[in-house]
Amino acid sequence: CSAEIDLLCMITAVCHCLHKLMNIVKVLLDHDPSLGKTFGQSNVTPLITAAIRGHLEVVNLLLERVSGLVELSKANGKNALHFAARQGHVEIVKSLLVSEAQLARKTDKKGQTALHMAVKGTSAAVVRALVNADPAIVMLPDKNGNLALHVATRKKRSEIVNELLLLPDMNVNALTRDRKTAFDIAEGLPLSEESADIKDCLSRAGAVRANDLNQPRDELRKTVTEIKKDVHTQLEQARKTNKNVHGIAKELRKLHREGINNATNSVTVVAVLFATVAFAAIFTVPGGNDDHGVAIVVHAVSFKVFFIFNAIALFTSLAVVVVQITLVRGETKAERRVVEVINKLMWLASVCTTVAFISSSYIVVGRHFKWAALLVTLIGGVIMAGVLGTMTYYVVKSKRTRSIRKKVKSTRRSGSNSWNHNSESDSEIDRIYAI
Repeated sequence: CSAEIDLLCMITAVCHCLHKLMNIVKVLLDHDPSLGKTFGQSNVTPLITAAIRGHLEVVNLLLERVSGLVELSKANGKNALHFAARQGHVEIVKSLLVSEAQLARKTDKKGQTALHMAVKGTSAAVVRALVNADPAIVMLPDKNGNLALHVATRKKRSEIVNELLLLPDMNVNALTRDRKTAFDIAEGLPLSEESADIKDCLSRAGAVRANDLNQPRDELRKTVTEIKKDVHTQLEQARKTNKNVHGIAKELRKLHREGINNATNSVTVVAVLFATVAFAAIFTVPGGNDDHGVAIVVHAVSFKVFFIFNAIALFTSLAVVVVQITLVRGETKAERRVVEVINKLMWLASVCTTVAFISSSYIVVGRHFKWAALLVTLIGGVIMAGVLGTMTYYVVKSKRTRSIRKKVKSTRRSGSNSWNHNSESDSEIDRIYAI
């Protein structure tokens, strides 16, 4: 009887201390509500401390007075619900879940939810409270792929394992990251009554070893890996092909540029030759000069024709030389346009030089050998007209062919045989006329 009296006195003393504790907490919060969010030396908040020690009234007071307190956690990511679940304080767990419905899904730095912590303890009531709040958390794994069932099996919590196996959302054959089922973990436990009970429960629920599972997921993963490997190989080959194509295109541009440079250099040499001949002809005119340096046949029509066309040949040749000297090598299309203009000027210089030579032949041979001048006129006219006419024909034909080919490419680009058509047409080397 005296022992009962002592126990009653002790309970009364504890209740008195708790009452005094509540009063102290109320006074502190009335003085400064922000004290509820402070961290102590152990990196814990007042709510976490109260949850660990099981002070339900203090927890409820803190939740009522301080907003946002339930979200605060330690450096390792564990919040008040983690600690309350681990200690088995079911009423505190319920209070925390009422204050924040999504708190059951919060994880620490190891990826563990409050349910992972609860199954490490011995309170099946806490497990039921967490699952009732959010049934889906039974399938949330930690960073090692462990579900709550794996953890409970490893901790030999047979009552909690039975509780989890009753849940409809539980996958009894879920695999951890190291490819183990709950049954594999149970077989690895030391022989005891708890481990035997757990194995029996798992067997009745349909649990099997990982090696006995039909793993379509592995086949799917293998297929996906092979597809990814094939796609990677094809992409790598495409990249190499594009690189080779770019290299070939670069070489072709280089050759094209060299061809244009050679053409412009040749045109420059010819233009200088034309200018030299035309410039010298004005000082050594046909028929000679009188004592005052004036041409003897200055009044002849043939001399006037010679003089005019010789001047045109001189100035057009000099214009070509000036353009070639000041031309900046850069964009190939622009250079090609410049070469086209220069070649037209060279054609003009050639024609003018021909006319100047023919007109001077009439002066040189005189009236008695006029047939020789006519023969020179006929020969020069036929040669120049033939060359210029033939070149003009092929230039027009080439431009028309390129125009038709572009239209055919544009119409067949969306067809299935566009690649073959383009490769065949592009493999031919077009004649390029710079005019």
